[in-house]
Amino acid sequence: MSHLKKSIMDKPNLDYIKQLADGDTAFEQQFITILKAEFPKEKDVYVKAIADQDWYEASQIVHKLKHKFNILSMENAYALAVDFEEELKNSNEQRNTDFVQVLDLMDSFIKNI
Repeated sequence: MSHLKKSIMDKPNLDYIKQLADGDTAFEQQFITILKAEFPKEKDVYVKAIADQDWYEASQIVHKLKHKFNILSMENAYALAVDFEEELKNSNEQRNTDFVQVLDLMDSFIKNI
């Protein structure tokens, strides 16, 4: 059962990317291509860091991922990541389940765009 409140589970979208692209579909597609290339690798690094209890590495990858949440208009996920990044620096992984749920949602979205 999900530990996340529904409000935390933002639905990712391309609104911000479309706004940045301002009608330039090549730019929009390039942005999407970068997301599709980077996200799976970053998710894997995160999962490994948590498994290895490498809190520093986990906090660093959360820092990178939070910007992708922002790009996909996931404001609540971004706020979660900001807090979780700081908690990981103190070896606190309590929000891991919630964070993984956000990553899974984002992963599904990115695979289908």
